[in-house]
Formats: sequence, structure tokens, C-alpha cells
Amino acid sequence: MNPLRMEEFVREVLNEDVGYGDWTTEALVSESHRSQANLIAKRKGVVAGLPVAEAVFRKLDPKVEWVPAVEEGTPVKTGTVLARLRGKTRALLTGERVALNLLQRLSGIATATREVVDQVNGLNCHVLDTRKTTPGLRFLEKYAVKVGRGTNHRFGLSHGIMIKDNHVALAGGLTEAVHRVRKEMGHMVQVEVEADTLDQVREALSLDVDAILLDNMDVDTLRRAVEMIGGRVWTEASGGVTPDTVRAVAETGVNGVSLGWLTHSTPALDISMELEMEEEL
Repeated sequence: MNPLRMEEFVREVLNEDVGYGDWTTEALVSESHRSQANLIAKRKGVVAGLPVAEAVFRKLDPKVEWVPAVEEGTPVKTGTVLARLRGKTRALLTGERVALNLLQRLSGIATATREVVDQVNGLNCHVLDTRKTTPGLRFLEKYAVKVGRGTNHRFGLSHGIMIKDNHVALAGGLTEAVHRVRKEMGHMVQVEVEADTLDQVREALSLDVDAILLDNMDVDTLRRAVEMIGGRVWTEASGGVTPDTVRAVAETGVNGVSLGWLTHSTPALDISMELEMEEEL
């Protein structure tokens, strides 16, 4: 992760939550008070976001002692201590909610991603994310997919051409759409096109494209499409894929399966912060 981007992000999210100050903590805890705390997983999952949580606490107390108890990307059991920290009590309590929100969100994404990756174990098929991310959190949510051993799809609209049904309709057809983007962008930019039918797959294969997204096809149609393509371009299956169906989809021979719900619908991993020891300087 870009450290400059991270610093800017942490400042923004803390400003959103803290505002004019943590009135409750400031009223009850002296500035010199120090505490030790543990971050604890309340259910099993894959940990992602420890560096982000650390950055939150360090922004509030640059001298905070942060000791990770597990490595990023580690599968953990319920009750596992993820990190131990010690510093100003005000900083620990003020940063608690923001740090936990991010750690829980990213760990939930990493957990779901790892579960899907395990489902396609042994197959030459990538588990891909999409642009269906929380505005402002994309760089972290895609990071969590990587921690879960998934593969990032394009990060944004300027990271590759993807011609979808609305683009085809506006251009007057798939062939015209491909010709126009190639003329505009040149040969150095990869072009992926969406195909809903085998006829569209056949048309796409006659054009200068690098990848075909096979959208909302059943398993039998997917298998026929992959056979038709014969490895000439990269193939991606998308639309309605679930943990229960991803194995069958991957077995059709597609190179990748994209799942938007990895970043827009996965539940957060329950994680808590517990103060263990307090002392006054």
C-alpha cells in the first residue's frame, strides 16, 4: 500500500469520527494515562488490515507500542489475539472504533476470498474481484482480496478497456465498438469484451480483443464457449457465481471467475479490543 495514500486516508477517517474531539474519553481519562490492549478475533477467519489498524493508532499516538501476534493473511480461530498495543489510553479509546471498523471489514473480505479460493483449489482459475467496492475504500478492499489470495481485476476505469452491453448498444455493435476503442487507445491497451451468447463469443473472436467476459452463462454454455475460444484469448466468467457454484464454473476451463460480492456483501469479521492493564504516569 502506498504510505502517502495511507496517511491521507487515516487522517480523513479519523477526522470524520473524532471531529472536535472524543468528548467522553477526554472527560474521563487524563492525558498522561496509559493502557495496554489486545485485539481479539471473536470468530474464525483470515486476518487482513493489521497495518491499517496500526496506522490509525500511530496517528493518534506516534509512540504507541504495536506488536502483531499473527501475520497478515493468517487464518485464526475464535479467541486468537491478533495484536498487542500499549500507549496513551486516550489514543487507544479514540482510535478503537475506526481501527476495528477497518480491520473487521478487510478481514471479512479476506476470509470470504480465501473460502472461494479454497473451493477452486487445484484448478487453473483465478478468483477475481470487481469495481463493486465501497467508495473511498477500494484500495483497501482490493488489498484484502489479495491477502485472501485472490486476484485483483482492473483497479479503475483507466486500467484497461472493458466493453459491456451498454457500450455495444451505443456504438451500434460489438465490432464497431472494438474498432473505435482500438483506434482511440492503440495496441498497448488490453481490450476485454462482454459476451452474453455464443454468437457474441464468435463475433468477439473475429476481432482484436485480449479477453472475453462470459456473462451470466450457465455451466453448459460456459463450457461450450471455452471450447469455442480454445485458449486464443483470456476468459472470465461473471454473474451470479456463489460459493456453491464456483467450483463447477471453474471446471469449465475459464481462466478466471469474478465475484462482485467479495467486496460489496461479505460480512465483517467480529474483532474486539480489550483493555488489559491500566496505569497512571
